[in-house]
Amino acid sequence: MGRTVEYRVVSLGGIEPARSRHAGRRSAVALTEDAVVVGTAAGDVLAYDRETLDERWRAESSNERAAVVFVAPFSGGIVVGERGSYGEVRLHDSQTGETCWRYATAEDIGDPQKQSRFFLPFVVDITSDEKRLYAAARRYERDGENRSFTSVVYAFDADGDVSWTYETDASPISLDVCDSRLAVAYNRCPGTHQSGLVVLDTETGAELHGWDPGTDGERRVGDVSLMENRASVTSHGDYRGYLLGADGTERWQTDLATPVEIDDETLYSYPNHVHATDDAIVFITGNTYSTEGRKTDSLHPDEHTIFGYCDGERIWTDSVGGFAGEIATDGDSVAVPGAQHFRARDSAIHGLRMFEVNTGSRTTLETNGIVTAVTLDDETFAAIEEPVVYHDEGTNHGAYQLLVGSIGQK
Repeated sequence: MGRTVEYRVVSLGGIEPARSRHAGRRSAVALTEDAVVVGTAAGDVLAYDRETLDERWRAESSNERAAVVFVAPFSGGIVVGERGSYGEVRLHDSQTGETCWRYATAEDIGDPQKQSRFFLPFVVDITSDEKRLYAAARRYERDGENRSFTSVVYAFDADGDVSWTYETDASPISLDVCDSRLAVAYNRCPGTHQSGLVVLDTETGAELHGWDPGTDGERRVGDVSLMENRASVTSHGDYRGYLLGADGTERWQTDLATPVEIDDETLYSYPNHVHATDDAIVFITGNTYSTEGRKTDSLHPDEHTIFGYCDGERIWTDSVGGFAGEIATDGDSVAVPGAQHFRARDSAIHGLRMFEVNTGSRTTLETNGIVTAVTLDDETFAAIEEPVVYHDEGTNHGAYQLLVGSIGQK
């Protein structure tokens, strides 16, 4: 039997449309027991009643050039991560929106070299356990052909005090916590830090062990998912997926979007996301690139693909349509927001795709605009749609809006 999708829409106002290429995250969404919380490209945080979708409160931003790129419930409030001049981490009261505490990561990682998007301090990921909040922030610099990063991983207590930090000159991309372990994935390592994955003790911040694909170049790890005594990673270094043991030893690996020869070009795709359960692991790949340069008319056969694995064996695959800047998970379910496919530029692929990890069963919500952020809570999802204009078409597809719905049976 097929699955139906019912949803409601709330306008989030105007926004500059996305273009053919991806400009990075600028929106976020989270579900709590009684609210849907949205972080906007203008830096505002909006809370809506989960049942009626009436606005409950809004916290307007006073930070110049700030976009909210992460929101999540924590310690009875709503934690926020920004991309902006200050790279703030904040906690808002879940009932009123009042700011409980705030921390400017730019005080540690430095002020932006330029006031443009990719140079702004960026809170790349946030996760939590019952005791603490963990956040990773980075700042990018460029001097001619030389690129560098300054980054800090923070452990915040519930009152906003910093319990410990872990600093490197690499670019963190993803965090995950399980038991007393915090995993940090680094997608670029151009400096002295040369480990794509670091596992830290949540109590002290001490490094327990690391892992690296051992490849040349600064590209290392795209994402990490922790399980009890195991970790699964996507490798940007060799375009593979890995299952690691508790001490970082490799249990198995698999090719995901490794280089192929098409029309006298060598093409590859970065595996960007992973989600592991006790029964299965899913990996998700991104855009096609060529070793000869950024421009290519060909596509890697395994780009924009989700792969399901069990005990190291591939059990299903499916298309995710376009580039996924993030994923949302809840147990055996994973939601993949579909943004631009900047080479094909086909608006028909826009939408949200939800999969069952064990079987690959898919439910699709088609949208006019691109879906850039999503969260899952059992059968309920909330997603952000953004407008897009492709450079060779000139048509505005979609609008800036919140989509809240449920998945049921026909």
